[in-house]
Amino acid sequence: MAKTTSNFACTQCGWSTLKWAGRCGECQQWGTVIEKDAPTRHTAPARVAEGRAARPITDIAPREESHTPTGIAEFDRVLGGGIVPGAAILLSGEPGVGKSTLLLEVASRAAKRGQRVLYVSAEESVAQVRLRAGRTGALTPLLYLASETDLATILGQIDEVKPALVIVDSVQTVASSLIDGLAGGVSQVREVAATLIRIAKDRDIPVVLVGHVTKDGTIAGPRLLEHLVDVVCQFEGDRQTALRFVRAQKNRFGPTDEVGCFEMTGDGIAEVADPSILFRSGSTTPVSGTCIAIAMEGRRALPVEVQALIVASNAPQPRRVVNGVDSSRVAMLLAVLERRCGMPLSGFDVYVSTVGGIRLTEPAADLAIALAIASARREKALDAHLAAIGEISLAGEIRAVSGAPQRAAEGARLGYSAIIDASSLHLREAVRLAFATAHDEKIDVPEF
Repeated sequence: MAKTTSNFACTQCGWSTLKWAGRCGECQQWGTVIEKDAPTRHTAPARVAEGRAARPITDIAPREESHTPTGIAEFDRVLGGGIVPGAAILLSGEPGVGKSTLLLEVASRAAKRGQRVLYVSAEESVAQVRLRAGRTGALTPLLYLASETDLATILGQIDEVKPALVIVDSVQTVASSLIDGLAGGVSQVREVAATLIRIAKDRDIPVVLVGHVTKDGTIAGPRLLEHLVDVVCQFEGDRQTALRFVRAQKNRFGPTDEVGCFEMTGDGIAEVADPSILFRSGSTTPVSGTCIAIAMEGRRALPVEVQALIVASNAPQPRRVVNGVDSSRVAMLLAVLERRCGMPLSGFDVYVSTVGGIRLTEPAADLAIALAIASARREKALDAHLAAIGEISLAGEIRAVSGAPQRAAEGARLGYSAIIDASSLHLREAVRLAFATAHDEKIDVPEF
């Protein structure tokens, strides 16, 4: 009898090897290489059941997906108007950022509208969840709590409660007895997620799954998890500040460019309808080294104050410290200011930061960062009503950015009457104009 040979293959990318390996040699994922039988089996075609035959797309009646608002406007903004029946939503974030608090608030508001909600906590006991619900005012009779880590028991709870919304916190701590391995493993996460999503689709019940993240901020578990669900939301926030953001990385029922703003308080989590004041300092006196950038968070324009500090240094390699902005972007702007505007900066320590803990990643903040650095270098404050919008090229040209009319309109609404956003300007001319606007000077090259 011929000996049956076996090989090993990666469940993520399909990479195969003759020997087992803990890490895939192709996609570099850990724990995804499993044993496979070498002989290939061919699937025979099956007879198509009655009513499941393929039809022309024009013969299929359209179905309107109705969004049910959660009662939290900022969360509904990210979801595209609310939760769609039968949708599978994955909410991920770092430990302690407030995922459970937000979802407990979503569950309580749905229960107060008369819907049965099943909140399954696989990490906390029902007494612990009850304690937090009492503190945040989320106590309502139609909110059912269960502390389960077995998938079969959770399915039994769903059959018993018959909820209109299911929340599982978290998918990495639930295990199925039919699959070998510990909870959180690749096979377990795949099986648990696939089973819960199948229940959501078959019974038209929306299911919200909480997901852990890895050290680099990505969702833990197989990448297949993100493909299975309908919506992937990322909960972001700095533990040192109370501000939190919810962003949609994937949304089959709405946009992916929206962001929801929240604030963690002693009574739970509160939505911030107008966060424009959170990213500006409260000082009424103009200070050198500050400039306002109009950033786009989703479809919302936000004024963000950029601060810069320039200190003379005798070190052979001056320090470049940034917070809230891209360090490589700041290094490029320093080179452009020194080469294109004649501003000596190689002998100075440069510190650049944003107010409020927000992170500026878009190139539209280049001009505001450059003007803040120029103001700090010259030690003269810019006009308090000045805002800057524009991307800066290596040649020193100011490029137009997306959403410029909306940014300018939001800046004008908040009292920024002088907005520099003309794409025809050169950075050197923008620096001249900024100082001339602030000090009623003749538009000339500033002396550094």
